[in-house]
Amino acid sequence: MGFKELLYPKTIAVVGASSNPQKVGYAVLKNILDGGFEGGVYPINPKSESILDTKCYPSVQDVPDSIDCAVIIVNRDIVLSVMKDCAKKGVKAAIVISSGFGETDEEGKKAQKELVQQAKLSQITMMGPNCLGLINPWQKLNAAFGQSLDEPGEIALISQSGALITSIQDWAKETKVGFSLIASIGNKAAIDEVDFFEYLKSDKKTKVIAAYLEDISRGQEFMRIAERVGKVKPIVILKSGRSLAGAKAASSHTGSLAGSDKAYDCAFQRLGVIRAESIEQLFDISTALAYQPLPKGNHIAIITNAGGPGIMMSDAVELSGLEVVDIDDKTKANLSKLLPVSASVNNPVDVLGDASSKRYGDSLKCVLESKSVDGVIVILTPQKMTDDSAIAEELVKVTKNYSKPVITCFMGADTVKNGVNILRENNIPQYSVPRRAANAMLEMFKYNEYKSRPLRIIERFAVNKNPVIKIIKSYRSRNLLEIGEFDAKTIVESYGMTLPEGHFASTSQEAVKIANEMRYPLAMKISSPDILHKSDIGGVKIGLGSATEVEDAFDLMMLRIKKKMPEADIKGVLVEEMVMTGKEVILGMKKDPQFGPMLMFGLGGIFVEVLKDVNFSLAPITAEECKEMMEGTKTYKLLTGVRGQRAVDIQAIVTSLLQLSQLVMDFPEIDEVDINPLKVGNPGEGAFVVDARIILSKESN
Repeated sequence: MGFKELLYPKTIAVVGASSNPQKVGYAVLKNILDGGFEGGVYPINPKSESILDTKCYPSVQDVPDSIDCAVIIVNRDIVLSVMKDCAKKGVKAAIVISSGFGETDEEGKKAQKELVQQAKLSQITMMGPNCLGLINPWQKLNAAFGQSLDEPGEIALISQSGALITSIQDWAKETKVGFSLIASIGNKAAIDEVDFFEYLKSDKKTKVIAAYLEDISRGQEFMRIAERVGKVKPIVILKSGRSLAGAKAASSHTGSLAGSDKAYDCAFQRLGVIRAESIEQLFDISTALAYQPLPKGNHIAIITNAGGPGIMMSDAVELSGLEVVDIDDKTKANLSKLLPVSASVNNPVDVLGDASSKRYGDSLKCVLESKSVDGVIVILTPQKMTDDSAIAEELVKVTKNYSKPVITCFMGADTVKNGVNILRENNIPQYSVPRRAANAMLEMFKYNEYKSRPLRIIERFAVNKNPVIKIIKSYRSRNLLEIGEFDAKTIVESYGMTLPEGHFASTSQEAVKIANEMRYPLAMKISSPDILHKSDIGGVKIGLGSATEVEDAFDLMMLRIKKKMPEADIKGVLVEEMVMTGKEVILGMKKDPQFGPMLMFGLGGIFVEVLKDVNFSLAPITAEECKEMMEGTKTYKLLTGVRGQRAVDIQAIVTSLLQLSQLVMDFPEIDEVDINPLKVGNPGEGAFVVDARIILSKESN
């Protein structure tokens, strides 16, 4: 891939350069020239001899020198021919700013497909189409039609929205945030965020990767690459589109509860990717990660010159999940020597409203030297005697000698702007309100935890795949997608799950014979590929205590169901031993189109039907992740034993989830699974699959 030529070109051609200031071709060429790009710049326009005092050429093939990268800004209809010219010239990279492709109509999608094929055939690394362009401040390259060149920094920004980039650039100038790269990936037809992440993993100029994404089209590749990148440098993503989550709910419990946005949350959590909720938060977190060392623990100290803001910050820190640490006695004693008698040496450390820059600096040194403190948040409110500039300079000087994170909260606007500018110019993250500061420190702590996390180990069980292969093949041959309870249970049993004793009966006589060979009480369930929710139409009868009750239940069930659903293909019934004790939980899986199988866990009954108290995780899953998924539900404590109730067999649930995870990874043709309920006994008693349902994907994988 020609990523080097895309991001660090030595020569660049602007195909579609224009002398009209209202045209994109003019803006791009002017930005390149004004930015001070030190390589060769070649405007391409057959109707002009020169533009902006720069010699023009009729086509890229007429340029006497080699071209590393071409910026293409012409009508859609001629982009393909330009790409072919670039191929003949030996161009290694192209930025297609032109629009009218996959984002429009069928004709545009077809044109985009042809363009991608040509780029791949020519081995040209193509960004776009329909993008703002690319900016590399370290290269003095502004090959975009947005704002002027940004200051170089250590945050790479990848965005699907070009318009958003122009807003971010404007904001970044005010807040003095610098970038190592800004890439508008547009339709991401040939290269996407995954390609950029993989390249930026080794980019020495980039410390943090920030991204605005509307979708991730290569979910499995994203997970593979992001897991590797995340161990080296943090990824912070603002993912839009939450409101669309679950809009196309499936018929199963799992499908109806698992909206597409849940999969993004699961993937990001698994990979240590930090999910931002706003542009403000995207850069709050990114700047903290780029410019400060990571906290080794969650013990935070607060230094303030006012009581109220100190209390607000304490609340924000504690509510975020961090800890306002109890400062050790040695540090308190040292602070007492430095501060006035009326000051507070507890946490928050109150240096009082008349605090000088020296008092702030001495207090910060003292707190940073404490072994009980992992990070410090410094608050300043503008009193009449407060010299915000001097205090900011002192904080900058002190922090250079320590490897613990220090962030600030200078509260105010015009009165503290000079101090704020000094902080930002010296890479100390500054936040205007306590909540933002606390959240940034939290994400730094969580990322450090992720980096320290051991490698994931996926446990595998010895299983018998043959029954599963046979059943799926049988259903495929009959063009059936819904696997009924009896066959679904056979499938999960093949993967080690335990079933109550049960047998299939097609007549009342068969049902009675089976019942007499089992232990009462028994349950009876209708078996039909056309009936999804059996209990809704009287297709379930429990507590059958005799042969007479079994016969009557069979006849009545057939009569009622044939009347309610005369077209249903009724195979018979499942006569099954009842599991009398234990708590009901639900396990499920819904395949996400981006990330693959997404597992679900929740308590059964009202907890899933009404409260929807469920949690999700992507397969394959580890035993530890199973426990985390279970503990993430609000009602998990009911399984551990509360108010005199006995705990259930937690390990049996974990094992069942691991077995389900292995099943859906082994058979990608499975689209949905519902195990509802899984009846879990007391510790050591195991778990029984009482009901199961499996749906195959429409197309065979």
